[in-house]
Amino acid sequence: MTSMLEFISRRSPIVCTGGCVATSQPLATQIGLDILKKGGNAADAAVAVAAALNVTEPSSTGIGGDCFCLFYKSETKKVYGLNGSGRSPMALSLELLNQQGFNEENPLPPMHAHNVTVPGAAAAWVDTVSLFGSKKLNLEEILQPAIDLAESGFPVSEVSAFQWNTAAYKLQSPDNKFGADLLINGQAPQHGQLFRNPSLARTFKDLSLHGKPGFYEGRIAQAIVQVVQSHGGLLDHNDLSSHSTEEVQPICTTYKGVKVWEIPPNSQGIAVLMALNILENFSVKELGHNSADYVHTLTEALKFSTSDCQWYCADSAAVPVPTKELLSKDYSTKQVKRIDTKRASEGNDHGSPFEVGSDTVYFTVVDVHGNACSFINSNYKDVGTGLVPEGCGFTLQNRGNNFSLSSGHPNCLAPGKRPFHTIIPAMATNADTEDLLCSFGVMGGFMQPQGHVQVLLNMVEFGMNPQQSLDSPRFYVEYSKRDQKWHVYLEDGFPGKIAEDLKAMGHVVHWPIVGHDRKLFGRGQIITKGDWWRSNEIFSNWSKVWWAGSDPRGDGCAMGYCSVV
Repeated sequence: MTSMLEFISRRSPIVCTGGCVATSQPLATQIGLDILKKGGNAADAAVAVAAALNVTEPSSTGIGGDCFCLFYKSETKKVYGLNGSGRSPMALSLELLNQQGFNEENPLPPMHAHNVTVPGAAAAWVDTVSLFGSKKLNLEEILQPAIDLAESGFPVSEVSAFQWNTAAYKLQSPDNKFGADLLINGQAPQHGQLFRNPSLARTFKDLSLHGKPGFYEGRIAQAIVQVVQSHGGLLDHNDLSSHSTEEVQPICTTYKGVKVWEIPPNSQGIAVLMALNILENFSVKELGHNSADYVHTLTEALKFSTSDCQWYCADSAAVPVPTKELLSKDYSTKQVKRIDTKRASEGNDHGSPFEVGSDTVYFTVVDVHGNACSFINSNYKDVGTGLVPEGCGFTLQNRGNNFSLSSGHPNCLAPGKRPFHTIIPAMATNADTEDLLCSFGVMGGFMQPQGHVQVLLNMVEFGMNPQQSLDSPRFYVEYSKRDQKWHVYLEDGFPGKIAEDLKAMGHVVHWPIVGHDRKLFGRGQIITKGDWWRSNEIFSNWSKVWWAGSDPRGDGCAMGYCSVV
């Protein structure tokens, strides 16, 4: 299979007046639209899409993983949040791992069964429909399109086929007895090859007929416990049956009249807001889009927000998280003083806010009533652990790999604790009127906060429409423990001169990143209400038109329909 992935076409943003869906897979997009046309709302369609993507992109997402949801209710002009992440087994402790020889210097292998946290997606799908759904469609009707897709089969898309093949070794492992359920004759399906998953269809039927007990008790729960414990893990029936989704108050900040919303910790969405608070102190537009000065300034802001996030972001039910202090504008002013506008900073030490007081799918849906759902679902690290419960047709996540094994770290592993989570959905509203501006997100591990910042600034500062914003070349900054340096990765599309200028500033630069390696920069979806991004005034140019874009780095598309309300 070729490793090249050419980017030589263009596409226009989708414009429509009824409902709109943007996902990383056209079949899933169509299923979301079908649910809207049957009378479902944005929440109903989002769950249908989540299930469909589990069928079509099992190397990115699944019901064996976690999810987060933001829901904008047009009637109240409020943003609601759901934390659909699972907790570590109650029997798993740092002391036990130390006894088994695992510690900060010798961490668990990413595929180890100890990294399986309770899959939170199933409960969150049910709760999304229950709390935010239209009540016109039941769960069985919402999941039926994905069931049909799994039973009848579908042709595998190009990017999904590549990623499936990359992750196939986990499914092919001799001790992964049921990994073959996600293969064809022991191999990952090829681009255009038909794939069926009747076991997953059965799992969805159990969930649709019996709700959460259909997943967290009975046949499926027994299969999950059996496969985890047979591979040395400790997850048990009580861990599953006691799981619950958490309704959360989304966190936000304002950036030049735009209020940006994220899920609170244990999600890393706080990193987006901290970076925007820092960048609000700069004349971003005057730096020039994707210029060396622009990339340098954003990189420095993201270094500080990332370092803070990776220390402070943890399960707030288990440890105190200084969310208010980290989002303080006074704290961001202090952070700005650490930035040298001409020279790259070194080190990744977190700040002190108290002194001032990844493989995933992201998709978004809006409906004819003006509601919006920003939704993200993931296994983590392609197929997660790769472990497939008997007769279930999905893999189990390895989110526990994001715990720290250092006893003094806020995100340190503990029984029944949620790990630091990379996946983040986002929304933006008018800071004065609370009208919806956009529902958006960019998946991709630790790239996600950086993607949120870049695509949002593309619209707010540079007037790009949603598709242009996603098409634009992106960069990624990452701290390497190996050489204790920050590395900046520039996507193909950045001129070589930019790479050289950044090197002159002291950055360690990797350029150009091409082909399938572009997965480093994530895949995003955006739907905006009106064309507010055309003007510097977000209060103007309002209309009933939805504008939508889908990332060219994936297989997907945005689609909508027109309707008179």
